Amino acid sequence: MINDELIDAAAAVLHPYHVDDRIFGDVASALLTDAGNVYVGVCIDTASGTGFCAEHAAIAAMVTAREYKIAKIVAVWRGDGPLHVVAPCGRCREFIRQIDPSNLDTEVILGRRRTTPLRTLLPDPDWSSPLD
Repeated sequence: MINDELIDAAAAVLHPYHVDDRIFGDVASALLTDAGNVYVGVCIDTASGTGFCAEHAAIAAMVTAREYKIAKIVAVWRGDGPLHVVAPCGRCREFIRQIDPSNLDTEVILGRRRTTPLRTLLPDPDWSSPLD
């Protein structure tokens, strides 16, 4: 699957919904697993901080289907203008890594022709080691 197809899959589920000063679904994510399946999700913004990012929703759908290895992932946002690809936040980067160790090699789509492995977006993906 090429980047444009995954970007389009994410854009297809963008359906912002306003509740008071919050917006649900204004960011969408699509991921491709190593088995070739695509999962999508949208963000949920809540006033109490209990919401979650679009990447979390897509990953939850993937895990529900008993898959854990992500080959590619993208998140998109559209305000009042053109579509934007957005990099995963730090919480999402760590979440992707913790789902499966091989996800350090997940190809994160940062633009139509720009990608990078997840490992380059993390400050230090190794767990700490005992001093003694």
